[in-house]
Amino acid sequence: MKIVGLTGGIGSGKTTVSNIFSSLGVPIFNADYEAKELYRDPEVIRQTMDILRSDDITDFHGNVIRSKVAAIIFTDPLKRIALNNLIHPLVKKRFAEWVSGQHFPYCIREAAILIESGSYQDCQEIIVVVSPLEERIKRVMQRDGAKKEEVEKRIHAQMKDEERIKYATFIIHNDEKEEDLIVQVSQIHHQLIS
Repeated sequence: MKIVGLTGGIGSGKTTVSNIFSSLGVPIFNADYEAKELYRDPEVIRQTMDILRSDDITDFHGNVIRSKVAAIIFTDPLKRIALNNLIHPLVKKRFAEWVSGQHFPYCIREAAILIESGSYQDCQEIIVVVSPLEERIKRVMQRDGAKKEEVEKRIHAQMKDEERIKYATFIIHNDEKEEDLIVQVSQIHHQLIS
């Protein structure tokens, strides 16, 4: 089965693009969702606390408060790298188990840091979603209830679009018109199944 990576910066519209592929019957593995699910494991939580040197990242019930983790890792690159080194091998293992049960000409591995994590090396094709910076900021502010400065800090901590595009087989331009996205996704889909 062909593995297709789908990536883009925060607020670029990866999930919207992923949902369009899903509506065409394409199996989608959302690596970011799987990474969040790992935070239900007490051992992962313990190791995360050790890496971040903080026991103040969980709520009263022991659930990880993602905003507190984000506040630490987006201001401390070394802690972000160390946390990624814990989480990404676990996500990779889940992906290998998941992909073995798929039966379609191709599947999509959606991940915000597909390239940075090295996961792109397992993909035969890479789709990069790009969107104007101001649109991305606006989307994330609305979605997460975050302040503009927080969103900008998160964007600047990620790889730049120009760098991601160097890895792209396909580029999807998300300018807020869903019908344009549907056309672009359909064209890529037909190329991938032919």
